[in-house]
Amino acid sequence: MTSIAYAALWIFVFAVPWDRLVTLPGVNIVSKLTGGLALGLTIFAVLFTGRVRRWRLFQIAGFLFVVWTGVGVWIMLQGRNIPLKFFTFAQLFLVVWMIWELGLSSRRLRGLMIAYVCGSCVPAIATILLYARAGGTLRRFSAGGADANSLAMTLALALPMAWYLAMTTQKPLARWAYRAFLPLGLLASALTGSRGGMIAWIVALSIIPLTMVLTPGRLAAAIGLLGLSAALVVVYVPDQVAQRLGSTGTQVETVNFGGRFRLWLAGVHAFTRKPMMGYGVGMFRAAIEPEVGPDPNVAHNSYLSVLVEEGLVGLALYSTMILSVLFSILRLRGLERRFALVLMATLQTAMLPLTWEDQKQVWFVTALLIGISTPLVIRQRIALQRAEPDRAPRAPRVAARSLQPRTLGRP
Repeated sequence: MTSIAYAALWIFVFAVPWDRLVTLPGVNIVSKLTGGLALGLTIFAVLFTGRVRRWRLFQIAGFLFVVWTGVGVWIMLQGRNIPLKFFTFAQLFLVVWMIWELGLSSRRLRGLMIAYVCGSCVPAIATILLYARAGGTLRRFSAGGADANSLAMTLALALPMAWYLAMTTQKPLARWAYRAFLPLGLLASALTGSRGGMIAWIVALSIIPLTMVLTPGRLAAAIGLLGLSAALVVVYVPDQVAQRLGSTGTQVETVNFGGRFRLWLAGVHAFTRKPMMGYGVGMFRAAIEPEVGPDPNVAHNSYLSVLVEEGLVGLALYSTMILSVLFSILRLRGLERRFALVLMATLQTAMLPLTWEDQKQVWFVTALLIGISTPLVIRQRIALQRAEPDRAPRAPRVAARSLQPRTLGRP
């Protein structure tokens, strides 16, 4: 039964990067359907087995954060006109719970990475096709009308996963298929014209020098792949997009950040008026409206958004979630540790300039990292390494074998 529930979860994760391509008015229909199906099957599987995994600090902090947002809705908004963002947080915690319950083995966690990378190919290809159709009429390109900055960050998160999968697979064809995401995703990300996305990709690309063993063949392959990616960007990215990307340094030097600094300052001022409880989930715009005027924008910073809306208590709980992930992955070793740190750094790079605290990508990546750093998975890797001491000096091959399919028992 858990296998069927896991298959539904796999489809949901596959849909996460491109759920905005197929929508009904105000509803991402694909993620709603696949997520609902996965949740129902997961609950049935838990009832069928009669066992629930013990939560760690990450799940406890996430649950308390969602409860706190509900308390804020009840007290600050008096239970009327409940914002959709509150229900989004509740649904995201259920996603975290499903990954925790069904991600019982390194094989399954690896499968969820494959699902995310494959799903990221969909908006990447759609964005490139959009450029081919309307290259001269648009300044920025994002398939399905999705936010260009969010799309660039979504693709950036897939890069460390794709490279890690390529480093740890024994199948040559699959290895090159994963590596092919690098030029594909980089070109699509460049077409979005996202300056923050460009910085995130630089962080994500650091996984290549951090994980490669410099044999002549692998070095030539990496240089060739990076050269191809750069050539595609230079040849196909329009001039107006290139000029926008080239203005990144100017925005930083002038402390403008695309107009975000004014929003951040207004958010800090709003926080000082309600520091503990905040203004309630989804109320950032209302909080800064007296200072910035009508039609205010979102925070463009995940942590500031949480601080203003949920106050110091909410920020403490949300930060506990993030820090628990960091401390967990520090227990990893070798390739897994470098991969997890790069993925975490890429995620933080995405969260700082965007209001992403309620995005599926954030909760999925953090739940995935908690999964691969559980004590059971770590013990499994150590046992496999001890079982093959003759391969220990060859770090990439040891890491590859450490993630071969093997089902884990209940912790």
